[in-house]
Amino acid sequence: MNRRHAIALAAASLAAPIAARAQDAWPNRPVTLLVPFAAGGSNDVVARLLAPVLEARLGQPFVVENRPGGGGSLGMGMVARGRPDGSVFLISSASNHVFHPLVSGDLGYDPREALPAVAMLVDVPNVIAANPAFGVTNVQDLIAKVRATRGGISFASSGVGTSNHLAGELFRLRTGVDLTHVPYRGGGPAINDLIAGTVPIGFMNLPTVAPPASDGRVRIIAVCTAQRVSIRPDLPTVMEQGVPDYAVRSWTGLFAPRGTPAPIVERFTTAVRDALAAPQVASRLVAIGSEPLYMTPAETEAFVRQEFDRWGPVVRAAGITTQG
Repeated sequence: MNRRHAIALAAASLAAPIAARAQDAWPNRPVTLLVPFAAGGSNDVVARLLAPVLEARLGQPFVVENRPGGGGSLGMGMVARGRPDGSVFLISSASNHVFHPLVSGDLGYDPREALPAVAMLVDVPNVIAANPAFGVTNVQDLIAKVRATRGGISFASSGVGTSNHLAGELFRLRTGVDLTHVPYRGGGPAINDLIAGTVPIGFMNLPTVAPPASDGRVRIIAVCTAQRVSIRPDLPTVMEQGVPDYAVRSWTGLFAPRGTPAPIVERFTTAVRDALAAPQVASRLVAIGSEPLYMTPAETEAFVRQEFDRWGPVVRAAGITTQG
């Protein structure tokens, strides 16, 4: 072995423990949980609920940052292109992670490859909600009201290509009613306009709608899931109310930039699992309309791929695009 090789080996042997110690020490600075939608939506609510618990468990600040735009693709792209050093993670959903790529086409990257999973967090039911002044209390009321309205009505969603957009378009296709999509930069702005009566109905996530529904500012007329949800068994499904072959459900998960070291991911997923199991977190998630749904990184990645396989043919067959 010559002197140059000996020096290189020595440097490598020193660097490896240093790198390992840096990963073992994670987090050694504040961590950003990036939400690709505006404040007030279901992803934002979950992030802000988990952040203080993770901070207490891991000893560093966890900062929630909202970067809305492009149906969630703006913030998602920022994390996909981010440094894989454990400083930033994506709070992602079915909307921006699966539906938006399918609806909008090529993002310049594949979320399945660019954003490895850390954990699945929660299952999030979609619902149809109405402003009380619109005067509908169930799905058949809604169908009749739309058919009687010249030019149809508008519906709000949290953005183009989101699960809520897809829920509205699928409802239009299954019922034949005239609906016009009004996309917002997240569930928070959408629910504000629904409360104000700017739009008569919205397809939204239950955690976004639950607070104003509890005091009568909006009315939930159906859940979009295949079966009633355990957290609100009083709410009938769209299919129960006469619309066949209709089911849409969302979720929220945690993802990292490609290349994030495995020790960081392993430590984070363990902390997330424990945080979701904490009684104060689990009870609060249920109270706001979400169900804790922890999955390991491998289970989450397999689930996301199944979602692409399931919804790709539906989107293509329905002709749903970003222009819809």
